[in-house]
Amino acid sequence: MTTLTSPHDLLSAIPFLIGYHPTDSLVLVSLKDQAVVMAMRVDYPGSANPDECDAFVSHLSRNEADAALIVAYLPDEVTDGIDLVIALTQALSRAQIDLKEALVISHGRWRSTLCEDLECCPLEGKLLPDIASSRIAAEKVSTGKVMPFADEKELADSLAPAPLAFDESFMERVKSAAICAENPKLSTLQRLGAVSVIDLASRFIAGSVGLNIESDQELSACVLGALNDIQVRDFALGSHTDATHEVYWQMWRYLLRIAPVGFVAPVATLFAATSYERGEGALAQRALDRAVADDATYSLASLLRRVFSAGWPPESFAAMRKELHPKVCAGIFENPPGSTPL
Repeated sequence: MTTLTSPHDLLSAIPFLIGYHPTDSLVLVSLKDQAVVMAMRVDYPGSANPDECDAFVSHLSRNEADAALIVAYLPDEVTDGIDLVIALTQALSRAQIDLKEALVISHGRWRSTLCEDLECCPLEGKLLPDIASSRIAAEKVSTGKVMPFADEKELADSLAPAPLAFDESFMERVKSAAICAENPKLSTLQRLGAVSVIDLASRFIAGSVGLNIESDQELSACVLGALNDIQVRDFALGSHTDATHEVYWQMWRYLLRIAPVGFVAPVATLFAATSYERGEGALAQRALDRAVADDATYSLASLLRRVFSAGWPPESFAAMRKELHPKVCAGIFENPPGSTPL
């Protein structure tokens, strides 16, 4: 978990925590034992409504936070934002959560509302620090994190369909690999689908994806088609370990971008889940947007949206997924054909 030691650290960390450089936003960061647990962003509220502030803070209570940080990115028409900071401070007090820092950002400058030293925090604020050269950026990049996107649109564009998603030949291969629930060989097809997930992941782990484009596309089509089956999708959801999390995240992102219409929702939810566990909450939400656009009634997308919005700790979600995975494996690999899956 990230440890923040100064306002500069906090300002540098926020874009990494939410995935892009926010504007017109209110960000609340939860802390436990002085380390960052998660960050939540909402559009800048039109008023300092106490009930809305209590609802926002309730997510921190659910995460057992003992302290919090407030960062308000003011819209151009807002003058100082102090009313909102006060309302949030009161909500945190009601929840018995300490406020460690409250920063207000306006027109490229920042100031702390808790600092009374005008030499340290002048009323006009200080220029925002260069995030790229910060300690936080160096730490994040060294662990495999990419630099934050410029804005929310650029983040969403990073998940846009690639040309292969519209290739008619590839689309046909995906459709032919789809698993029909009425197929008498359903159990066998589910096992083959699960194996194809592992095979493709093995290629990503070995770094061999892209060396044989035709073979990669064939296996990718098999996986995208098989994920149409809920059992295979649920198997895929729990397939990664802590050691392979990053590889699976890359794989689901790749498949999401090449998935044809009608096959986006399953892989989009898988990418959303791994992104959430990775601390990429905004990216997870954008992936769910793609899932719902592909299938407005896709139940896992609705479930994940509720889980993410409720502020579940990523580690709690990961624990639930790991607990369910052995049961899914048993349903696919241990039940003989014709038996009822678990």
